[in-house]
Formats: sequence, structure tokens, C-alpha cells
Amino acid sequence: MINRRSFLRKTMLLSALLGVKNVFSALPFGASRRQNTGSSKEGPIVLSTWDFGKEANLEALSTMEKGGNALDAVEAGVRIVEADPTNSSVGYGGLPDRDGKVTLDACIMDADGSCGGVCFLEDIMHPISVARKVMENTPHVLLAGEGARQFALSQGFPKENMLTPKAKEAWKDWKKERIYQTEINRERHDTIGMVAMDANGRLAGACTTSGLSFKLRGRVGDSPIIGAGLFVDGEVGAAAATGLGEAVLKTAGTFLVVELMRQGMSPAEACEEAIMRIVRKQQYRDFQVGFLALNIAGAHGAFSIHPGFTYSLSKNGKHEVFTADSFLKGEK
Repeated sequence: MINRRSFLRKTMLLSALLGVKNVFSALPFGASRRQNTGSSKEGPIVLSTWDFGKEANLEALSTMEKGGNALDAVEAGVRIVEADPTNSSVGYGGLPDRDGKVTLDACIMDADGSCGGVCFLEDIMHPISVARKVMENTPHVLLAGEGARQFALSQGFPKENMLTPKAKEAWKDWKKERIYQTEINRERHDTIGMVAMDANGRLAGACTTSGLSFKLRGRVGDSPIIGAGLFVDGEVGAAAATGLGEAVLKTAGTFLVVELMRQGMSPAEACEEAIMRIVRKQQYRDFQVGFLALNIAGAHGAFSIHPGFTYSLSKNGKHEVFTADSFLKGEK
């Protein structure tokens, strides 16, 4: 009978002979078979897209300090940005579609694979909390449009006008020429994606946005789609995406990042390879995509197509904003 040590030795030898990375190198033994639910020397850790994620991180950490788990933390964290009227691409204050309607997308995912999402949601301040209700109170994963709105109202969420005066004026200005185009790092923020590890080593993630400004009515991007805008696997790690949703959807981006980590890549390596999949197949110079990731060992990483993608890290009492490495290195 082959014991565990013998199996590992033979597996590592075979990997070396085949010229591939040892799949056990990045994660502790057993990580590919179980969730990390014991005490973590690394947690709590919160990682979120863009520099405005710092305020969201602070709320997420506060939630965990008060006894909440990673799932509670990511929900509470991104709600801060959803309610910020100065943020033009997430929640309240988000720029509308070309018909002048603010429509919201969000999803949330726990370490055990439980998840929920909403898309094309109108009149509700906190789509991330509605997404959690979908996960916990229905047999479904994703609700859309009027059905999502009716479900939210049935769960006690108030109906609210999500179009701020500033966003309305921007829409009126856009209608004068009606030119639709993507912009690299538009105002240096768009979707907020957040992943977190609590003190017990449990992972969770959340993603929320108002989507592309002045988009076609009914357009849905990657943010509410599990495996595109967000993916969490308690056995491996978690990843979130930001940027042009269509590009992320075409590669199932965050699922790819997590699977690359499962194969032994570091979070930074996995994010870079996911970006390279986009670069090799799409007209990448006209849009931005960034990925960030956290593995169960507490390591993190990020990578983007164009320079300028920032992300916020909160760990060990420190709150820092980093600029991710990028493929283009400042090229135009």
C-alpha cells in the first residue's frame, strides 16, 4: 500500500520530470480536499479593488472584530461604496444606462460554494445584500430585472431613487452627442470586488457595480456572474475582477484565477496568466481589466492590462493601497 509520504514523493518527482509546477507547492497538504476552517495566523485579511476600497476594507475589518465572519465582512464592506453618492460606477451615484435608468449588478460567495446574485436591478440601494438574500432564502443563484426588484421588496428592502442629480446631469450631457466608448481606468474606479479571510481562515467574496455608464438597456457585465466577476473556493483561494465585463466574461476570469492557484501558481502569477489569456485573444488596447486574488495561505496578488489599477490591502493593522503590475507598462 502506498502511504501519503510515498504518494507525495512520487507525485513531486513526476511533476518535475514532466516540467510542470508542483501542485502542492503553494498550499498546505490537504488544502485541495477541504476548506480551511481552523485558526489562521494570517487572518483577518481584506483585499479590494481600487483605492476607494480602503474605506470598504475598514468596515469589513470592523465587522470581523465585532464577531462577524468573512461573509459578513465582505457584505458590510462593499455596502459602504454602494451608498456613496460620489462614486459614479457603484450603487447610489452610479451613472445610468442610455435611457437614464440606474441598474445594478452584484454577487456574493462563501467558502463552501454557496452564492447568490442579482442583475439589472433597479430602485434598491444595496444589491449586495439582496444577493445574499438570494443565496440564503431561495433555491436559486441569480435573479434578474423586475423579478429581482420584487424579491428585494418582499425581503424588506425599501424602494429608492438611485439617480443622483449629478448623475442625471451627466446623462443629459451625454445625450447631446450619444457617443459610447470605454475609457481606461475611468476616474480610476469602477466595480468594487472584495475578498477576505477571517481569523478562522475562512474565505468569502463580494462584487458590486452599476456597470458601464450609458450602456444599452438590459446590459449585464461580469460582476453578478459567479466565476466571472467573483469566485471563491475555500479549498484554494478567492479572486475578483474589475474593468470591462465583457472581456472578463469571455474568459471566466476569476474561476480561471482560482483554478490556476489550485494548480500551484501564486496569486500574482495566476492573475497575470488570466490577463494574458485576454491579451492573446482580444483587442486589449481599448479597455482595462484587472484581477486580484487571495489564497488560503494568506498570500495575495494582482495584475492588469494597462497601468493604473490600484487595490487596497488591510492586514495586521495596516491599510495600504498598491498599484498592480501591468502588461503594457505605460504603453499607449
